[in-house]
Amino acid sequence: MPTNFTVVPVEARSDGGGDEAAERTEAPGTPEGPELERPSPGDGNPRENSPFLNNVEVEQESFLEGKNMALFEEEMDSNPMVSSLLNKLANYTNLSQGVVEHEEDEESRRREAKAPRMGTFIGVYLPCLQNILGVILFLRLTWIVGVAGVLESFLIVAMCCTCTMLTAISMSAIATNGVVPAGGSYYMISRSLGPEFGGAVGLCFYLGTTFAGAMYILGTIEIFLTYISPGATIFQAEAVGGEAAAMLHNMRVYGTCTLVLMALVVFVGVKYVNKLALVFLACVVLSILAIYAGVIKSAFDPPDIPVCLLGNRTLSRRSFDVCIKARVVQNGSATSALWGLFCNGSLPSATCDEYFTQNNVTEIQGIPGAASGVFLENLWSAYAQAGAFVEKEGVPSVPVAEESRAGALPYVLTDIAASFTLLVGIYFPSVTGIMAGSNRSGDLRDAQKSIPTGTILAIVTTSFIYLSCIVLFGACIEGVVLRDKFGEALQGNLVIGMLAWPSPWVIVIGSFFSTCGAGLQSLTGAPRLLQAIARDGIIPFLQVFGHGKANGEPTWALLLTVLICETGILIASLDSVAPILSMFFLMCYLFVNLACAVQTLLRTPNWRPRFKYYHWAEKEWGDGIRGLSLNAARYALLRVEHGPPHTKNWRPQVLVMLNLDTEQAVKHPRLLSFTSQLKAGKGLTIVGSVLEGTYLDKHLEAEQAEENIRSLMSAEKTKGFCQLVVSFSLRDGMSHLIQSAGLGGLKHNTVLMAWPASWKQEDNPFSWKNFVDTVRDTTAAHQALLVAKNIDAFPQNQERFSGGHIDVWWIVHDGGMLMLLPFLLCQHKVWRKCRMRIFTVAQVDDNSIQMKKDLQMFLYHLRISAEVEVVEMVENDISAFTYERTLMMEQRSQMLKQMQLSKNEQEREAQLIHDRNTASHTTAAARTQAPPTPDKVQMTWTREKLIAEKHRNKDASLSGFKDLFSMKPDQSNVRRMHTAVKLNGVVLSKSQDAQLVLLNMPGPPKNRQGDENYMEFLEVLTEGLNRVLLVRGGGREVITIYS
Repeated sequence: MPTNFTVVPVEARSDGGGDEAAERTEAPGTPEGPELERPSPGDGNPRENSPFLNNVEVEQESFLEGKNMALFEEEMDSNPMVSSLLNKLANYTNLSQGVVEHEEDEESRRREAKAPRMGTFIGVYLPCLQNILGVILFLRLTWIVGVAGVLESFLIVAMCCTCTMLTAISMSAIATNGVVPAGGSYYMISRSLGPEFGGAVGLCFYLGTTFAGAMYILGTIEIFLTYISPGATIFQAEAVGGEAAAMLHNMRVYGTCTLVLMALVVFVGVKYVNKLALVFLACVVLSILAIYAGVIKSAFDPPDIPVCLLGNRTLSRRSFDVCIKARVVQNGSATSALWGLFCNGSLPSATCDEYFTQNNVTEIQGIPGAASGVFLENLWSAYAQAGAFVEKEGVPSVPVAEESRAGALPYVLTDIAASFTLLVGIYFPSVTGIMAGSNRSGDLRDAQKSIPTGTILAIVTTSFIYLSCIVLFGACIEGVVLRDKFGEALQGNLVIGMLAWPSPWVIVIGSFFSTCGAGLQSLTGAPRLLQAIARDGIIPFLQVFGHGKANGEPTWALLLTVLICETGILIASLDSVAPILSMFFLMCYLFVNLACAVQTLLRTPNWRPRFKYYHWAEKEWGDGIRGLSLNAARYALLRVEHGPPHTKNWRPQVLVMLNLDTEQAVKHPRLLSFTSQLKAGKGLTIVGSVLEGTYLDKHLEAEQAEENIRSLMSAEKTKGFCQLVVSFSLRDGMSHLIQSAGLGGLKHNTVLMAWPASWKQEDNPFSWKNFVDTVRDTTAAHQALLVAKNIDAFPQNQERFSGGHIDVWWIVHDGGMLMLLPFLLCQHKVWRKCRMRIFTVAQVDDNSIQMKKDLQMFLYHLRISAEVEVVEMVENDISAFTYERTLMMEQRSQMLKQMQLSKNEQEREAQLIHDRNTASHTTAAARTQAPPTPDKVQMTWTREKLIAEKHRNKDASLSGFKDLFSMKPDQSNVRRMHTAVKLNGVVLSKSQDAQLVLLNMPGPPKNRQGDENYMEFLEVLTEGLNRVLLVRGGGREVITIYS
């Protein structure tokens, strides 16, 4: 086919200019076309405002200059050229579809380019590391190892780390399913789950973060009062055994004061909290390095840390120094300080505790080192009730009767009853910092890449640290010391600190500052989270907490956070607050995993995460009791909103228009195959068809046709509903289906039909006029239209393409249908191995290299993997072939009109003679009864009349044909044909071997006189291609970059 265009590959271009040496063919006698006027807006149908058009200042005249895109010019106001929008599409900060709060924040988007962007290491990895490693590691992990043993402790840590790893995998899938909003984890989860679940998750996340602040503050006070300054206590024990109650009161007083102080810091100078984050992180890292250094040193030079045992019971060394009952002096023996604790006097003859009398005092090394073999002793659990003695197995002990003074004696006792589930609840908060990176999503250079990578690496790192610490603690530290929660056997020193090198103070000071910093960060993040929930308006009575200071600081939310945090501090026990915190975070993580599971199982078109390594089992569950199913269906239909769905939830709900033959069999069964490949059993599918006639006459044929359609649907595995209409005409029946198919809010939004291959044949029942009117109907109904050309060449469900391409020719912006459809097709086994290519057309003035970069960036944000190519169509003169093709088209149209006109004139003349004959007999018929007028008019012809009529018709025919051959084509038709010819040539040169070609479908002309020309334009546009899908958008956005 002779075409006249120039294709310049982008890679071969560097200057963006046109090829001046392009061949040009001047059509003989082609007059200069008139200057184009600005077209009237579309087809008069209102369309949804495209969010991609924000702040796009493009002159309408620039669209219509030249002849290259004349085929699409009537709809340029609603479907603008891709080349004019790509730079806006690629810049996702201008894309506000799906996130209302970003539409209102214009200023922040303008400042976005100036803000420094953080990478994976600084922005995600280190914050997660700092939040995961914290108070439990320093204050409770050794005790957990001592009570549960190495094996069960390993199981506890592995369970919790697996839980957070699975949650991080789900969160990574959600985070990479579109541009992550600047609101962090809450926005990411709530926008994926919807407002109902989103509000519940937000509250769980908020309460968990608030109680985390209380836990960190309690940990800070415990370190201060127990290991740094024990003499700073305000309340003292008034009676024997009252130390625990006095300690709780001290924790409440100091915790409340610390909370108030931290709240003031957050209220006044939150920026300083962020600046000190690296200092707090350095404390954590140095402390962990000190632990590993101490373990290595203990292997060849274990520290001398004696532990005093009385029989097999561990003694607290807070009140004595030397672990002996009596010492030898010059005149004999003298009692020790330990003697005075167990006896009623310091004399050797004093009355002593029976167990003290019957058992010997021995000393063992508290930290014998990694080479000591103590690991085997610490393998098994040693759960005990509250108030039980911390005993060492294997040491001889003489049992005695019930002791009443055990609480007053210097024994190390268990303070709470321990169990496996309790230890899980206490430990779990130490792995709950996995969302620290996603909370900084607005500051990340590439959140879709950084959040999964940084979070998972942080979990792997911290899991290794925790698991290795369990093994190392069990291998280096004596069991009774591990079970000594507050280090009483070590003279009140922190157990993990005694293992560290070079000094215990490295751990004490490091843990103090790290827990203090974590508390500040919790008090900083929780109010902002509550403010975000309140501003969403999901929970009405929380809306007051959406207000704050003029600079946006959440004052009221901070006040509520402090009050809730105070309730945790009044509990005053780290071991009691930690399980509460665990429950809130477990619920939050449950909903994150649920969001990922639901999106995966439903296969929503918007679910396109870049992170592919998440796995959820797909199950087909039974239907259950039919009555319950019916009620559930009714309830769901009533809940389905009648308005248009959100862009994130849009999927093609397809009405498939089938043609039937005279035997009521489906003409193109491959149309149903293509439907099942496109839908994969998800969403709504309505298979519709029209029988011509009346229902009373055709009801038996209608039942047979419906049965044939259902059988074909079952064979093609098309899950949907069949709807057959009997109508007086095919045109009306199709219009009725487009208007009324579906039920309530469960209606189709897309029409799929086959191209009328025999549209040029006059006897074809599905004529071109029906087709064009159907296109107009879908446009008026704001429904998308898919037209499959050469549908019988499309693959069946059993076929598998081993390769090839699905080529998308994106000429004008259609709401994203051209991007979404090939993605959905590639989910099916037939098309799975096909690669997607996207072509777009650049005009002379476009920067094709920049267009390609912008399109690649846009596809990256859409999570669609495709090759990109920008094809340049140079402004050439109209070729002779185009001129001749247009002329032939118009001659054919004019001939058809004249034939139709001649037929109509004959009918009108016969009717006129009939009317005159009837009028002449009216008077006579009134006087006498005349026979009725015959149906056919008998015309009397003489020879002269016949010859004259023949010459008249012959002259008229000759003059008409002379007019046909002397006519000149309409210039607008020439320009449209020019567009069709050039585009067809470009598409053939690039996509002739593609498995499927998707093209923008131009709209029909507003002037109905040119409908047959419209069909010719489409025929030329798709000529020579094997499988073509013409796509026409429904006037709304169907794809978004947001999750």
